[in-house]
Amino acid sequence: MQSGFYQAAGAMVTQFNILNTTTNNLANINTTGYKKDSLVIGNFERIFQRERDELPLANSTDEAAKFFNRSLNKIPRVVEKNIDFSSTNMRPTGNKLDIGLKNGDSFFALQTPNGVKLTSQSVFTLDKSGAIVTKEGYRLLPHNFIESENDSIIVPKNSNLTISNSGIVSANGKEIGQIFIGKVKNLNELAKVGDSLFDMPNMQDRLVKLEGDDLVRQGYANMSNVNAVKEMVSLIDSNRMVEIYQKVMTTHMTDLNSDAINKLASVRA
Repeated sequence: MQSGFYQAAGAMVTQFNILNTTTNNLANINTTGYKKDSLVIGNFERIFQRERDELPLANSTDEAAKFFNRSLNKIPRVVEKNIDFSSTNMRPTGNKLDIGLKNGDSFFALQTPNGVKLTSQSVFTLDKSGAIVTKEGYRLLPHNFIESENDSIIVPKNSNLTISNSGIVSANGKEIGQIFIGKVKNLNELAKVGDSLFDMPNMQDRLVKLEGDDLVRQGYANMSNVNAVKEMVSLIDSNRMVEIYQKVMTTHMTDLNSDAINKLASVRA
């Protein structure tokens, strides 16, 4: 089979990955607090060289490299997937349980069935017990949840709820708790769990609690940081590239093979 077919197939797979990422970003353009994903594309030769150099078989890698098909060295590959933690716009909602984060690299902490997770979503509600929860029912954790067993802030029924810019929650003018607002030292270690939660190894030991009077804003919701125009341009470009690679593959598998067979068949001994 022609090497060009492999090159086109590999490039098409990369474009499919870009399409999946782009369409997921567009699907969450109205998801509050959503952080868009982006892909880093590299060529196969560099990835192969890096992995080969890390092998513990110094004498064998040179021999193995002789069988490496050099015609595949420029096939694009997805090197890594990044999350864009840039700040998002805040939309006023007037809902007292909407709590907008001022900084893109700050998070709330939630108690989920699978442990503590971070989130940048900002739309909350109250459950039957009066705890502040997400639409999925995950409880918003207080600022001291790491040091204590307290896992919620309970709001009395029919009370006038206010949340200060530092995350202090008051009911009828009386302080009843403070929301945990924190960050992590290395954002690259965070991984998405679904579209609105984040996790990392040993997270509770690596959280940094934020203090200050300009962390959140009550009555505002964080919007998605997806740029619809850029994502649509990426979607169109990827679709066009898939069509081009498909034509290249068809040319190699159909036209060139057919031409070769016809020419060979016409050769006289």
